[in-house]
Amino acid sequence: MSHDITPHDGARSPFDAIRRTRADGTGYWSARDLQPLMGYSRWEDFAKIIRRAESSASNSGHPGGFSEITEEGTGGRPRANFHLSRFACYLVAMNGDPNMPEVAAAQAYFAIKTREAETSAPALPMTEDEIVLHALQIQGRKIHQLEAKVAADAPKVEAFDELMESDGTYSMNATAKVLGWGRNVMMRELRRLGVLQGNNLPYQRYEHHFKVVPQTYTNRKTGQTVPTATTFVRPAGVEFLRKKLTQSTLSAPVREAVDA
Repeated sequence: MSHDITPHDGARSPFDAIRRTRADGTGYWSARDLQPLMGYSRWEDFAKIIRRAESSASNSGHPGGFSEITEEGTGGRPRANFHLSRFACYLVAMNGDPNMPEVAAAQAYFAIKTREAETSAPALPMTEDEIVLHALQIQGRKIHQLEAKVAADAPKVEAFDELMESDGTYSMNATAKVLGWGRNVMMRELRRLGVLQGNNLPYQRYEHHFKVVPQTYTNRKTGQTVPTATTFVRPAGVEFLRKKLTQSTLSAPVREAVDA
């Protein structure tokens, strides 16, 4: 860590103790320091909380305060970190698991400190009701955003439902429509990506995403009946195929040209 950063020792709160100061006098919190105080043992889990908080800040019109950096970690290996403003820490705390006492403590601390900074008045402890109100306001914004997304996605969901088979699966043709691909091009890409075999049946490791229906085919010329099968996609499999097809080297214009 660079020498222009010094911790504040001897503070009354552990969150005060890990606050750091830059050379220009501005303060911030290191996410790596904040992680254990909020009760998260794995960085990967805590980083997800930070990302959610960053999205909350952006959606509420208060971007900034989340400086992603790469620093020297254990053994000299590089590791990811964030330098967080006071308000960013507040949002991180509010996006944490409220059932964890460490998270609840962080919520109370940063709610009070953020209020003090906003009012620039002598420190007045925030009441429990005010802390809850802060939390409900943020939660209300999240609910409003989710409701707006649900409303926007409703026509798509209705269209997908119309394409669904009676058993809840999708035909390959319907799956292609849902994903915005032409059926033949999609099938070829899934074979190239190692999801489907040459006979368009899924490889064993991916069978749980599909439903294979055994059928028979009668050759009109010879009258011979041979076994065959049709592959359908389960609902969870549609999202799986979406992710696999993002690996495709075919761009949308190329797909459209090939489909035509």
